[in-house]
Amino acid sequence: MSTKRAVHHWIDGAEVAGDATERIDVVNPATSAVIGDLPAGTAADVDRAVAAARRALPQWSAVPVSERAAALGRIADGLLARIDDIGATVSSEMGAPVEYAKAAQAEVPAQIVRNFAALAGEFAWEEELGNALVVREPVGVVGAITPWNAPLYQTVAKVAPALLAGNTMVFKPSVLTGLTGDLFAQITAAAGIPAGVFNIVHGAGSVIGDAISNHADIDMVSFTGSTGAGKQVSIAATGTVKRVALELGGKSANIILEDADLQKAVAIGMEYAWVNGGQTCAAWTRMLVPASRHDEIVELAVAAARSFTVGDPADPATRIGPMCSTKQQRRVAGYIERGIADGATVAFGGAGPVEGLAENVAGGAYVRPTIFANVKPDAVIAQEEIFGPVLSIIPYADEEEAVAIANNSIFGLGGAVFGEPDHALAVARRMRTGQVIVNGGEYNLAAPFGGYKQSGNGRELGRPGLEEFLEVKSIHR
Repeated sequence: MSTKRAVHHWIDGAEVAGDATERIDVVNPATSAVIGDLPAGTAADVDRAVAAARRALPQWSAVPVSERAAALGRIADGLLARIDDIGATVSSEMGAPVEYAKAAQAEVPAQIVRNFAALAGEFAWEEELGNALVVREPVGVVGAITPWNAPLYQTVAKVAPALLAGNTMVFKPSVLTGLTGDLFAQITAAAGIPAGVFNIVHGAGSVIGDAISNHADIDMVSFTGSTGAGKQVSIAATGTVKRVALELGGKSANIILEDADLQKAVAIGMEYAWVNGGQTCAAWTRMLVPASRHDEIVELAVAAARSFTVGDPADPATRIGPMCSTKQQRRVAGYIERGIADGATVAFGGAGPVEGLAENVAGGAYVRPTIFANVKPDAVIAQEEIFGPVLSIIPYADEEEAVAIANNSIFGLGGAVFGEPDHALAVARRMRTGQVIVNGGEYNLAAPFGGYKQSGNGRELGRPGLEEFLEVKSIHR
């Protein structure tokens, strides 16, 4: 992106400058160039957006479900029509390789939207239960707060079911990916979403997120982000007893069993560990391996790691771009240094700058993708979410210890098991986590997604993802 883009709030179907004169720069993490700016919104901007959403609610909730589903179909079409623009924007804002950005932030979101549209015709909006009529109605005005790492994926996972259910929305994207949020506002408008149904307020989480969480006229908050921030949202929401749905952090374990195909397990395990530069909440950042096969598996992991080219995210050959910001770069580098200080073995990468970068990105927010071997299960790098391309390989003595290590975490979001199919499935059932992939099975976007423990509550995607945005009323006759 060669030109600087200035975006505004999107309130009641129009661009709104807001009250604040301060603007927040959007920085390309690969080059450190300022590529845009957005308003530093205020609580008053949230008030305006909520008022617009409240006004639009009666009319939108009365629109037949089939028409709301058709509007979702037009949003999906809009995402695909702008795939190149989306890929370039996401890549320039948060550093994802451009081809990955197209697939993960346009193609996959379009499929998610279509899945919800298709669900509309088969969902039990009303059902008879003896003399009771059980009806499902919209919650009301929904506040949605999303992170920078998967800006459109996370957006549609909330917006599609919320709008299908008949809710109206006030949405706060990350300040790091506000340009992508503006693109999505344009797509919703082109799809014919009425004014006031979908609104965007930009600004700092400490201001806008807090105003949304506290607002008396917001009926529900759906939040995706760090566990610490999610706790603050929950606390703020208690004053108005609004519904809160949280999708938070993770430290997912990939259990490789003795009877696994090691080559397959490691190759797929590395993909899931380092996808999006490791900046995904469900990344498989702990690889649990039989102690007797540890060294062999480390060699396979190191061989696989050599194919993860680090460089300019605009280059189709790049597999790992920069971290989303210099702040995140420092965070990940700090964890690498901590792993070394705590005695883990650096099998690949390690501390220090990335060598061999092209001149145009040499000053970007890059880190060296790193594999640690012989990591202790209770080590900091094995317990805390790093959110970068850092893999911990942890040996276990037997299957019981493997399951215990996998479950020894405050998180429970994702995970994997590789082994003989029935054996692997039995182990998967014992893992305290919201989703487990067995032997690299295809990820099903129609299945619910969410976490156990401090990875959050509620579910996104699938039928449970729609039910999150509905109230249940029993009418006794």
